[in-house]
Amino acid sequence: MVNKSVQFNIPIDDIPKQWYNILPDLPTEFPPYIDPDDGKPSRLANLPKLFAGECLKQEFSEDSWIDIPEPVMDLYRQAGRPRPLFRALALEEKLGTPARLYYKSEFYSPTGSHKVNTALAQAYYAKQQGMERITTETGAGQWGTALAYACAVVGLDVTVYWVRAVHRWKKERLQLMKFYGADVHASPSPMTAAGKALYDKDPDDPGSLAIAISEGLEDALNDEKAVYTLGSVLNHVILHQTIIGLETQKQFELADDYPDIMFSCLGGGSNFGGFTIPFMGERLTKGKDIKFVAAQSEVSPNMQGEYAYDFGDHAGLTPMLKMMTLGHETRMEPIYGDGLRYHGASPILSLLRHEGYIDTVAYPKDEKHVFQNAQLFLRTEGFLPAPESAYGVCAAIDEAKRCKETGEEKVIAFNVSGHGFMDMYGYDKVLGLTKE
Repeated sequence: MVNKSVQFNIPIDDIPKQWYNILPDLPTEFPPYIDPDDGKPSRLANLPKLFAGECLKQEFSEDSWIDIPEPVMDLYRQAGRPRPLFRALALEEKLGTPARLYYKSEFYSPTGSHKVNTALAQAYYAKQQGMERITTETGAGQWGTALAYACAVVGLDVTVYWVRAVHRWKKERLQLMKFYGADVHASPSPMTAAGKALYDKDPDDPGSLAIAISEGLEDALNDEKAVYTLGSVLNHVILHQTIIGLETQKQFELADDYPDIMFSCLGGGSNFGGFTIPFMGERLTKGKDIKFVAAQSEVSPNMQGEYAYDFGDHAGLTPMLKMMTLGHETRMEPIYGDGLRYHGASPILSLLRHEGYIDTVAYPKDEKHVFQNAQLFLRTEGFLPAPESAYGVCAAIDEAKRCKETGEEKVIAFNVSGHGFMDMYGYDKVLGLTKE
């Protein structure tokens, strides 16, 4: 009998104590990272200079389960884990759908997003290694804020290169990053060679995640007491985020239910991967019948791109990763869900997409349909999703409407990966909420 409660919680002592590593369970061999044949110094050789050693160890680990250090567990508890799984009963009633909708509340974090799950882990490992500073990029600003928070609580300095198009309008989020102690630069910036080459051509260049990544990488390479951290894409980042899906599995047991289909937005892949990969592992190893759909923008539908080796950044400072990509030099039009505007996707998720395990939907660049459904979610469930999270919410609602037409009683799960309290300007510009 399905439990019809509105909220499902696990005790604090039941927070998963290991992250799930899907690499050993993938349906085909994971493609190695490689250096391009361009005569330049090895990018692979630079990885130990860029990343904390433990993160690199996890990046290529063949262990299915990796222990979460007790100090990180303490940080997770401090950050409010575990987070509830909600049954969207009010939304179901409004839609008149026979589907059952559940959403994970990753917006219940100190900075309002799932990004703290890996920020805390990466900051901890950097501090343990004796580093003094972390460099990074951010698109929507959620990752930069999460890392600023993590560095504050573990005692590290942090430098954030923020995509200029978003830096311009998210004034409150910029203030919050600085309040945590972050040094923040609009990207492309004159602070690095990679950024200056573009900044000198156009000081108003809107930038991109790929450009900001180049700046963060270059900065870390020039400081032996700094490491670089990435908020998405790489294996160890996805690994840390599996805490989301692992909690969700326990909560579905409490609900006496199981998802037929899972939705989440996908830019680089951290929240989609964190939410779905534990369930993907059950599909791969236990034959569970479950579908996975990534919600994206038509501005940057990387999961509909080419499965090929490409750089993770604009300047080509990373090794080449085999991933779904639109091309590392592709310039994409800014959107308000800017965290989705990235040319490539997680190599793990890309492989699964290439093998047919992940479907994708891309919504129009005007974002009107997406934001209207976010407003519907707000007016029924009461929570304001971040613009990026709104894409996953929208896809779940669209599926629930299809179930109303077909009569299917599907179980639909989606991840609300961040709140939108600092994003109302974007919602207003699209929907005209304050129009006279």
